[in-house]
This record gives sequence, structure tokens and C-alpha cells, in this order.
Amino acid sequence: MEKMNKAFEKVKIMVGMEVEDEEAQAAALENESSFAFMDDFNRNCTLSRTQRLYGFAICFAAGVTCTLLSMLVFLKPIKFGITFTLGNLLSLGSTAFLIGPKRQVSMMLDPVRIYATAIYIASMIIALFCALYVHNKLLTFLAIILEFGALVWYSLSYIPFARSMVSKIMVSCFDTEF
Repeated sequence: MEKMNKAFEKVKIMVGMEVEDEEAQAAALENESSFAFMDDFNRNCTLSRTQRLYGFAICFAAGVTCTLLSMLVFLKPIKFGITFTLGNLLSLGSTAFLIGPKRQVSMMLDPVRIYATAIYIASMIIALFCALYVHNKLLTFLAIILEFGALVWYSLSYIPFARSMVSKIMVSCFDTEF
């Protein structure tokens, strides 16, 4: 095995690549952060601005198309749940093209919106579970309502003071004291 490693290092030198010693590699492994996977992913997924815009436009258009097509099968909650959730996933993934997957995940896990993100992702999983495995129309429909509410609440988390404003409006509209 040692001979293989030395031969591989010689090939790297001939090609012009840098050769690191084992101690430097061990030190680099120790210094990696919790986002090491995302850092590697970002480094390997470098796209030009045009490619990012195309990726965003295609993914977003596919998401909106799935969401709009889901309205055609509204009376069939299982098909509706699958297409609506797929549209949400595509639309959510489209923003990763614009800002990058690492920043997307860090923004989703921001303390301001961590609960909204968790509820939104959980509601998508519940809707897909009810549609694909349970095959119960009522449960799927309720999961879709939960998913839509979670989508609205998650989206409002990106607008400053929007959630507090909507909360105050809802409290004033549904206040039972006369």
C-alpha cells in the first residue's frame, strides 16, 4: 500500500498537483467545522452566474408548474398532495441556486426561523407519508392544509416583522371578547 501511495504522489507531482504530507492531512481533518460536508459540496458545485440563474429559473418554473398542476387534481387529495409537495420542494430548492446550498441551509437553520423550517419540512414529510403510504384522503387533505399554513409561516419569516403583524391581525380578527 505504501508503494501505491508513493506512486500516486509521483503522478501528482508530474501533473503539477500539490502533494500534502500525512501530518498536514490529519491536521486538516481535525480543524474541519460542522459544515465540512456543505463546504465540500459548495466547492464542488461552483456555477457561473448564468448557470445559477438558469438553474433557479428551471427549478422554480418546475415548482410553480407542479403547484399549479396540483390544482387540477384538487378533488383527488392523494394526487394533489404529491404534486403540491413536489412543487414546494422544487421551489424551495430553487433558491439554493441563487444563494448556494450552504447559505440556504444556514438561513433555514437561523434561530429566527428554525421552528418554521422544522414545521414546514415535517409537514411536507407528513403530507407525502399520508399520500403515498396511508392512502387516506382525509388525512392527506389535513396534511396539505398543515403544509400550506407552514409554507405561509415559513415565507413570512423572511419578511421583517411580518409574522408579528400577521399574529396581531389574527388575534384581533378572532378575538372573542366584545
